[in-house]
Amino acid sequence: MEDLLKLKGKNIVVMGVANERSIAWGVAQSLYKSGANLIYTYRLERSLGKLTKLLEQNNYPQELIVQCDVNSDESIRKAFAEIGEKVGVIHGIVHSIAFAHAEDLKGDFINTSREGFAFANDTSAYSLVAVAREAKPYMTEGGSIVTMSYLGAERAVESYNVMGVAKAALESSVRYLALNLGKYGIRVNALSAGPIRTLAAKGIPGFNEILKLIEEKSPLKRNVTQEEVGDMTLAMLSHLSRGVTGEVIYVDSGYNIIG
Repeated sequence: MEDLLKLKGKNIVVMGVANERSIAWGVAQSLYKSGANLIYTYRLERSLGKLTKLLEQNNYPQELIVQCDVNSDESIRKAFAEIGEKVGVIHGIVHSIAFAHAEDLKGDFINTSREGFAFANDTSAYSLVAVAREAKPYMTEGGSIVTMSYLGAERAVESYNVMGVAKAALESSVRYLALNLGKYGIRVNALSAGPIRTLAAKGIPGFNEILKLIEEKSPLKRNVTQEEVGDMTLAMLSHLSRGVTGEVIYVDSGYNIIG
């Protein structure tokens, strides 16, 4: 399987590890099993502390961890310039970053503030565009970019509010980036993961009800795990998915097919 994946020694940038429950952390664990060389980015010092602690607890290497504020073009540029200088070639990127102000996830969507709307879309969608632009010069051997979405991009999910709009923008950005970058051998895809108890999920009112609904109505009658999302991300970063780009891949126990 390792030969099929062809990720041993490949340089993969993982963005968005907040704690052990993060989807990005599940992805990182799957990538370590494949032999990939992981580079991490973090935004705040407290995130760096949690990340280094996780790596130490699991005896994972800490060779390259770079500060990157995705709301700043200059910070993204500096981060990828440093990564490119240190590793030479970037083979893959995991973009697992999304955020909206708490007040914009409560109440009615119609009351979303202009600033809150702009911030959610900048952080959750435009950041992928900016990251792809700065990473492209170092993806000289082609590669794969994978981002994380959710069903709320396609359907109106109660309490998901402005984040659903941001995820819709993210999925559209995936398609346009795939169109732009395909000629360079760079693939861009999104994974639409079922609900997982992440730090971000805590901010969504009624999250426990959403989990219960998946268990009742999805074809598999259960929620997905962090490991399952990690393994599918691994496949989308690997040689196995070399003919796939511009797609949204659902990892949600089949819930998205239910009418």
